[in-house]
Amino acid sequence: MARSEMPAPLRILTVVGARPQIIKAAALSRAIEGPFRGRIEQQLLHTGQHADANMSDMFFSELGVPAPAVHLGSGAGTHGAQTARMIEGLERTLMSDRPDLVLVYGDTNTTLAAALAAAKLSIPLAHVEAGLRSFDKRMPEEVNRLLCDHCSTWLFCPTNTAVENLLREGLAGMRARPTADAPSVSLSGDVMYDNSLHFAQLAQERSTVLRDLGLRPGSFLLATIHREGNTDDPQRLGRLIHALVQLVHESASPVVLPMHPRTRKQLGLIDSKGTQALLAAEPGLHVVDPVGFLDMIQLERHARLVLTDSGGVQKEAFFFGRPCIVLRDKTEWAELVACGQAVLCDADPQRILIEAERFLAQDLPPLPSIFGDGHAAERICEELLAQV
Repeated sequence: MARSEMPAPLRILTVVGARPQIIKAAALSRAIEGPFRGRIEQQLLHTGQHADANMSDMFFSELGVPAPAVHLGSGAGTHGAQTARMIEGLERTLMSDRPDLVLVYGDTNTTLAAALAAAKLSIPLAHVEAGLRSFDKRMPEEVNRLLCDHCSTWLFCPTNTAVENLLREGLAGMRARPTADAPSVSLSGDVMYDNSLHFAQLAQERSTVLRDLGLRPGSFLLATIHREGNTDDPQRLGRLIHALVQLVHESASPVVLPMHPRTRKQLGLIDSKGTQALLAAEPGLHVVDPVGFLDMIQLERHARLVLTDSGGVQKEAFFFGRPCIVLRDKTEWAELVACGQAVLCDADPQRILIEAERFLAQDLPPLPSIFGDGHAAERICEELLAQV
């Protein structure tokens, strides 16, 4: 077929707004610029949900993700105000450009806004990381992922459990010509596993974070705290900080805490000089600014133990064979708890210390293959091209 007769490429608008989505977009961007070059044309839109450069901008250059063609600059605010600004900006772009489909990742307000804007304009929606459920609607993310899944035409699930969750909600099966009323559900594998495999060696070569922090591989613990259920409750946040300080002494290991902007802000608002003084006085608790993806991979790969309320960090700990204490009472990644790699400890300092001691004293059981084969992005591209 002559070049002039080749079919027009599939035009995708990929919507991102937060650090995890930019990281996930790296996997699909590699596939689109690699084996699917010329068959898929991608444009990125950044809602500006994460306005902090440490949480957003640095990842585009570090991971090779194309710069956004559109930046809405929605900024922070309440859930309703932020989501409304995003929908308004997304609607303008969609009405002007009319892409063949909108693609979203995960479960943030950006995901919800793009899903609603696309659905109202009858533009097909593809949801990567579909089917996750914590079964806790107190979590804003749970509401976002539920609504997004039920607006989608393509549901790309990272695990068998996610597929089963959708089946229970009446969404099942791959379809030749899917629609929002009869969507296609497929087990794609996890694009974050794609990324971890792809960037692990690069991180080993380029990252200097261990040297910069004076850490030896296997000598430290890694913690992240960012979910509003933890950060916006002064008592919970105080208990978690106290637990981390206790862990420094109980484990005889330093604890690295990359500080999310929301967590730093809330710590400044806590009416508790004791918590602030504890942070300042404990040299074994390394509080640092948010780190890039390559640095985070290095920290995860070489930590003795990971403590987090992040869904993504739970998975990455699994990818690198590191035990994980989940600082929540529920998780959307129930598979990790079931296989013994992770444990739910909520914000209970005593339980955190007990489970940390257990993990540090024993080896993990053999870890099953849960998240695919490292080719989720290619699988997603192939299905979209076959079914549009």
